[in-house]
Amino acid sequence: MGLNDTPSGERVHIGFFGRRNAGKSSLVNAVTGQEIAVVSDTRGTTTDPVKKAMELLPIGPVLVIDTPGFDDTGALGEKRVRQTKRILNRTDIAVLVVDAVEGLQDSDRELLALFEEKGIPFLLVYNKADLLETFPEETPQQIFVSALKKENIDRLKEKLAQYKEKTADVRYLVRDLLHPGDLVVLVIPLDGSAPKGRLILPQQQVIRDVLEAGAAAVCVRDSELSVFLHQLEKKPAMVITDSQAFGKVSALVPEDILLTSFSILMARYKGLLETAVRGVSAVDDLKDGDRILIAEGCTHHRQCEDIGTVKIPAWLKKHTGKNLVIETCSGQDFPEDLSPYALVIHCGGCMLNEREVRYRMKCAQDQAVFMTNYGIAIAYMHGILKRSVQIFPDLYTMLP
Repeated sequence: MGLNDTPSGERVHIGFFGRRNAGKSSLVNAVTGQEIAVVSDTRGTTTDPVKKAMELLPIGPVLVIDTPGFDDTGALGEKRVRQTKRILNRTDIAVLVVDAVEGLQDSDRELLALFEEKGIPFLLVYNKADLLETFPEETPQQIFVSALKKENIDRLKEKLAQYKEKTADVRYLVRDLLHPGDLVVLVIPLDGSAPKGRLILPQQQVIRDVLEAGAAAVCVRDSELSVFLHQLEKKPAMVITDSQAFGKVSALVPEDILLTSFSILMARYKGLLETAVRGVSAVDDLKDGDRILIAEGCTHHRQCEDIGTVKIPAWLKKHTGKNLVIETCSGQDFPEDLSPYALVIHCGGCMLNEREVRYRMKCAQDQAVFMTNYGIAIAYMHGILKRSVQIFPDLYTMLP
């Protein structure tokens, strides 16, 4: 991803669902104006989800997902259907593509039930309407189109844009916590686990959000933080650090300066923060042999000082004194069955959209498994959790 690209987690995820040969792939190509998906008359041509990140007017940055037919059969077909169901967990707007000639079938109704169950806004799109004698009138939740003849495609895009407007919520990383003219110090370690030649996504996003607030962001390594703080003529409104440097940074930053981390801000942004704060005390109840899942939303190359596979397991062992079984997952490989785990520790989720983070959180809640996140867990194990959430009064007063 380039510096000027919209991150996947910030794009509206639009999933196209339906039976085989309903024209999903043809409709995706018509809507995007590109040959994204392979099209043929053979049923089941799309065997794996096809994703395309793009700017789709009048919606804006989107991730378009074409899925295999939901009525697929056989052993492979069942796997494809399961894969399609997983796509639902990160779908912001669902498009159910129905053959206008054949009408709604049982598999379509099953999809509609899943949309309702998961609270996914959906649009019913009857494709191949050129084969009907007349184009039926659209309703707020359905429209008739022809992907082949490109009829009503622009109107479909307009309706998708309206759905985005209805479902969009205003979320900020940090700007609502700042005032114009504030000075914010960002602590960014550059150790062996840091990517070469760039900042990680949460750091980029926080810098942008600080600027949106009319404030100033100053970046410094943890190794130079002490000297830098003494040189400042103006007291910082806040210090935001990489969570892995929490222990060192907390000792250097005066108590009268607010302190938090990129991961904690990201947890709030993705809707996980309160759950993470409530779940972190489970660390103290861990026993020998307990299984811990450390989950990351991205699939970056693991470094020798990797936070998920090296640092957090070491802090857990030091804090608990127990022999724990540490398991990891990354990318989309988040297990549906969390019952074997005593605790799930999730990354900030910068590469996931909010809907998928909330789905993972709900999985844990439904199975009575405690869940927290990197920043909250690290702050807790360093004894500075209350200080790290002081900027959020409701959470601050909730803690002892």
